Amino acid sequence: MRVSTHVIDNSLTEAPAHTWAGALAQPGFRNLLVLPLVLIFAGVAPAAAPFYHFIQHRAGHHLADPVLAHLPAHDVASPIFFLMYGSCIAAVAWLLGRPQLLGRGVWAYLLLQLLRMSTIWLLPLEAPAGILPFPDPFTEHVFHASTAVPITKDLFFSGHTATVVLLALAVRGRWWRALLAAIAATIGGLVLVQHVHYVYDVLGAPIFAWLAYWLAGRIWPTTAPA
Repeated sequence: MRVSTHVIDNSLTEAPAHTWAGALAQPGFRNLLVLPLVLIFAGVAPAAAPFYHFIQHRAGHHLADPVLAHLPAHDVASPIFFLMYGSCIAAVAWLLGRPQLLGRGVWAYLLLQLLRMSTIWLLPLEAPAGILPFPDPFTEHVFHASTAVPITKDLFFSGHTATVVLLALAVRGRWWRALLAAIAATIGGLVLVQHVHYVYDVLGAPIFAWLAYWLAGRIWPTTAPA
C-alpha cells in the first residue's frame, strides 16, 4: 500500500501580517491598536480643553517675525480646511487597508498631540500681529470643547502642518508622499497668510511630525513592507 508523503504547510494558509486577517491573528494586535485610541479620546481630548483654556489666559512672548511683518493677512480658512481634511480623509482611507501602517500612524498621532501640548506649555507665546482666527471644526469639538474664547495661543508648532506631514510619513508610495508633502507645504504657507502662526511654528512642524512617527515605530512592531 502506497503511503502519501504530502505534508500540508500551514504557513501557506496563514494570512500575511499586513492584511487585517493576518494582523488580527497576531497576539496583542487589538490591544495595541485600541490603546492609543482610548488614550486620545478618553485621555488627551478631555484634558485638552482645560489645558488650552489655561494657555489662552496666560501671558506669553511676542516673537519678531520679519516674514509675517511683510506678509499681508488674508482669510484663507476655507482652502486650509479643504486641503487639511481632504488629505486626512484620503490618507486614512488608504491606511485602512493596511492595518500595520494604520496602527503606527494612530500611535504617531497620539504622540504628536502630546509633543505639541508639551511644546506649547514650554513656550508661552502671544498670537502674531494681524491674526485672523478661524475655528477648526474638528479641534473645536474634540480638543477645545467648553472653552469660551477662541484659542489663538496654541502656536509652537503648527498642528495643521504637522498632521499632514505625519500622513506623508505614514503612507507609502512616491506619488502619495510627494502629494501629501506638497499639501503640507501649502498649508504651512496658508497658515502664515492667515497670520495664525509664526514662521517658526511652521518650520518646526515637520521635525516634530518625524519625531512622533519615529517614536511610534519604537512602540509599534510593524511588519508591513516599508
